[in-house]
Amino acid sequence: MVKHPNSVIPAKAGIQRLFATLGPRWSLPSNAFIRGGDDDLRHRLERLVCIALAVLCIGGCGFHLRSPAQLPFQTIYIPGNSPLALELKRNLAAASNTRVVNDPKQAEASLGFTTEARNKVILSFNTAGQVAEYRLRYQVGFRVTDPRGQVFLPTSEIVLTRDISFNNAQVLAKESEEAQLYRDMQSDMVQQILRRIAAAKPAKPEVVE
Repeated sequence: MVKHPNSVIPAKAGIQRLFATLGPRWSLPSNAFIRGGDDDLRHRLERLVCIALAVLCIGGCGFHLRSPAQLPFQTIYIPGNSPLALELKRNLAAASNTRVVNDPKQAEASLGFTTEARNKVILSFNTAGQVAEYRLRYQVGFRVTDPRGQVFLPTSEIVLTRDISFNNAQVLAKESEEAQLYRDMQSDMVQQILRRIAAAKPAKPEVVE
């Protein structure tokens, strides 16, 4: 097989332009392109190009690091110690400027849960008449008020679903998978609730004529 040591040279300008768009952190060293380069050099350049393209794709798809949630009040009260309530409190403490308090009288807003339910329904059967697939359903209702009873956020309801296959020969594995799906739905539910709360606005007081 005849090697062409200069085969990497024609791509030099294009690759340099690609890395230039990524800023100084991604600048190539001066000796990155050497006449007479070997296969190892070409492989290194291929890996660098793949990394650069991945970075550009991530930037182009609108990916951003999650920023702290900006809620319309400084303090909030969340009742109970259910897994959902605890995860909400942890998220607010870690990624929000709003402080969670233990006394509703000290809170600018109070979150109240009107419902929280998990259930599953059969989606399909196999040829033997056995369950082949379930749909998991997670439903949460909530509202946000201030100490005077004024409404920040009217009663809202969020319903999440996930589909899961079922096999009688893998009952334990499927139970573990179902539990993991519910945990994932709970985390998703927390983020959706926080987005709803972030958009909440206090109701305008009624004007009595």
